[in-house]
Amino acid sequence: MMADTSRLKEQKDHGTAVFPCGLYEVEETCSWKGVKHHWHDEIEILYFGKGEFLLRINMETFRIQEECFYFINPGELHSIEPLTQGLESAVLFHPRILSFEHYDMAQTRLLQPLSKGGIRLPRYLAGASPTFARVRQEYMEILRIFHETGSFLSEEGQTVTENLSSQLFIRAGLLNMLAVFSSYSLLTEPEKEDDYRVEIIKSALDFIRSHYQEKIYIRDLAQQANMNEQYFCRFFKKALGKSPISYLNAYRIKQAIILLQTTDMAVMEICLDCGFYNLGNFLREFKKDTGLTPLQYRKHYVDGKS
Repeated sequence: MMADTSRLKEQKDHGTAVFPCGLYEVEETCSWKGVKHHWHDEIEILYFGKGEFLLRINMETFRIQEECFYFINPGELHSIEPLTQGLESAVLFHPRILSFEHYDMAQTRLLQPLSKGGIRLPRYLAGASPTFARVRQEYMEILRIFHETGSFLSEEGQTVTENLSSQLFIRAGLLNMLAVFSSYSLLTEPEKEDDYRVEIIKSALDFIRSHYQEKIYIRDLAQQANMNEQYFCRFFKKALGKSPISYLNAYRIKQAIILLQTTDMAVMEICLDCGFYNLGNFLREFKKDTGLTPLQYRKHYVDGKS
């Protein structure tokens, strides 16, 4: 039986309750570690301006080396790994902000199916695409509006706007993009063949997040997916770019970092609480991930806050 994947789903809000649309940006000078695998109900427009990145969406991996757009549809599992410093931004919005009360052709054939997952945005637009310049123009106008009227509301650097005129301009820009996609027949029905495989990965990640404090063996994850251990390891690595054990250790280190930031627990306590039963192994994994020992990291974090 599949595990409930609701805990894997990203829980934070994008935008505000009344206008679920937000902007995230990474500048060239930023030291950014990327975004781990997650999914959400919003559509995400990813713009890569400069730099190299690895983008994973469901079962596919894309290497970004030039200016382009990628589009994440609701429910798609995805992650971003920066390979160099670069320029990247993302506009996330819930499809419902585009809908009309009036059930005209646009509402019934485009907006309603988009909101319910019946149609999807194109996977990506390269610079050579005939639609690229127009979409880029609309996107840059949306960024300009956020910059002029937005405010930062979260530690992740999300920009939102509560200005009425700005919200209308942003909605208009998104609708203009949708019109461009429609005019070039770039809106497609979702592919069903990958759904089951993606759900297996979501289930495995949810199991890790629910049981990371316990001893987890490959056989436990393989049983969740009804696969043998060898095939599951190949399947997992193909989907996420790392082995199940590497992902598990990285997730445990992430939880350890949170405890170092938010508690005064001793390092040994954190080691055990995060599922490491060998202090030496915990220290090696922590330094490999952060370049610091746990105590050095805590001091660095406290000094940075002060």
